[in-house]
Amino acid sequence: MSKRAEAAAGAPAILLRYLQEQNRPYSAQDVFGNLQREHGLGKAAVVKALEQLAQQGKIREKTYGKQKVYFADQNVSLRLCVHCHHQALPTQDQFDTVSDADLQSLDTEIVALSAKVQGLQQSCRHMEAELKELTSALTTPEMQREIAQLKAECAGFQERLQGIKGAPVCVTPEEKEQVHRERRRLCREWRTRKRMAAELCDAILEGYPKSRKQFFEEVGIETDEDHNVAPPDP
Repeated sequence: MSKRAEAAAGAPAILLRYLQEQNRPYSAQDVFGNLQREHGLGKAAVVKALEQLAQQGKIREKTYGKQKVYFADQNVSLRLCVHCHHQALPTQDQFDTVSDADLQSLDTEIVALSAKVQGLQQSCRHMEAELKELTSALTTPEMQREIAQLKAECAGFQERLQGIKGAPVCVTPEEKEQVHRERRRLCREWRTRKRMAAELCDAILEGYPKSRKQFFEEVGIETDEDHNVAPPDP
């Protein structure tokens, strides 16, 4: 007997076990595609075995249009959706009966496992965030190089500071005070001219049909704010 013939002879048992384990409806094409490589079953042998099992009452067969689906008998009603039409599948006590207590126990276990899954997912998110933070941080060699660079910069600044402190005084106190007075005078002039320009613009804008910004753009006025500057404190 060839290997294909042996596979065909054992096909009913293989298909029955597969449908019971999967506990869901399949077409002959689905069963053939899922088991062909593992068991070497031909499509004709699959179709014949499924029809044989259905005739023997070991599995159930339903026809939807031109397609047949097969599923194991069980003691709970199944819902099958084929081409968006829902059909209730008949029930038959082929599997062990499940009591209400067993169902309640399974529900409790499902709730506990769901909570555990949520906890694990949250833990995974925390670990992913920590990993991202560690990945973006500097490595020890990188930190050592940066520290050495900062120390070299500090040494350079210290050297410049010592040079400035050790330099002879080139400006007399009188000259320094004169510079401060001139600075104060110029700052007052700046504020005065800024106020005068603002008052002049306000007077023009009273009869101007457009906005202040459009007026400034058309005339070509640049303000202190455009350059992020302001008159210093007196």
